[in-house]
Amino acid sequence: MAVSFKRALCTIVVTGTLAGAAGRPVRAQSLEPVAPSAAPNPLSDPTVNNGKILLFDLEARFAKDVLERGGVAFAEWFADDGVALGNGEAPKIGRVAIAKSANWSPKAYRLTWTPTDAVMGPSGDMGYTWGHFEGHSKDANGNPVTTTGRFMTIWRKQRDGNWKVALDAGANEPTAAGDCCKLTPGK
Repeated sequence: MAVSFKRALCTIVVTGTLAGAAGRPVRAQSLEPVAPSAAPNPLSDPTVNNGKILLFDLEARFAKDVLERGGVAFAEWFADDGVALGNGEAPKIGRVAIAKSANWSPKAYRLTWTPTDAVMGPSGDMGYTWGHFEGHSKDANGNPVTTTGRFMTIWRKQRDGNWKVALDAGANEPTAAGDCCKLTPGK
């Protein structure tokens, strides 16, 4: 479910009435997502706080458990009333329904993710993470298949003090989907 994003600058050239006097080109820089790094670095994040650290830690433990135990672990991290929204699938509502659909072994399907960011709510009992995921499996002929996409996880603190997934949503996208702000001159 996630990988953090480094940002690179791309140059956008604007001409015409928005460019200013005499229609001269104006250069502006825009952030463009590029190849994701292995993990976010909270030490270089000016918004880091205890809530964000907690959410990153929850995601790391969740991802490690799923990598080791597969779908069984995936379902166990959900609250009893949790919801899983899969790409193009009907919602799975409740841990029992999620467990029925998350029946993959870690040898057959390898799901990895790293959050890009995390935000804790003001009350400190709910927060969310989002980022990039990769799924690795094999097709019927034994050829490798990789699925990539974005995810969002909403975490909720339970009455017993444990944190569980209240909602997990994923959307597939092509590997190179980060090319958001490249402009071709004259088009």
